Amino acid sequence: MANLVNTLVTIGQAAKQTGLSAKMIRYYEEAGLLLKANRTDAGYRLYNNQQLQQLGFIKQARALGFSIVQISSLLGLWRDPNRSSREVKQLAELHLDEIKQKVAELQQMQSLLQQLADSCCGDDQPQCAILDGLQK
Repeated sequence: MANLVNTLVTIGQAAKQTGLSAKMIRYYEEAGLLLKANRTDAGYRLYNNQQLQQLGFIKQARALGFSIVQISSLLGLWRDPNRSSREVKQLAELHLDEIKQKVAELQQMQSLLQQLADSCCGDDQPQCAILDGLQK
């Protein structure tokens, strides 16, 4: 079991294990989301199991649309054994409200674009209701 705790992997191996690109792993490290990797004498990055867990956490948070700033806050809470789940829930609900707002905006865009597309004859004539609608 001790070998698993102390296992170090290169950035290429970390990328394979997490499904992230090496470029994204370097970005997350530079952004301060991921603890700095140890380096070999040749300068290669080496990641431990804790960092691999952090990368999995970051990947899942990104998949849910959390921003880098939000992920930083979530990571801080994740690492804090004295955290309050209330804080985590507040962050999640705030993000959920942002998603609902974006969905509403996208639905409005869809509706308007559908109206414009439905009004356009789509024939060989130069008159186009879509272009007319974009002028407004």
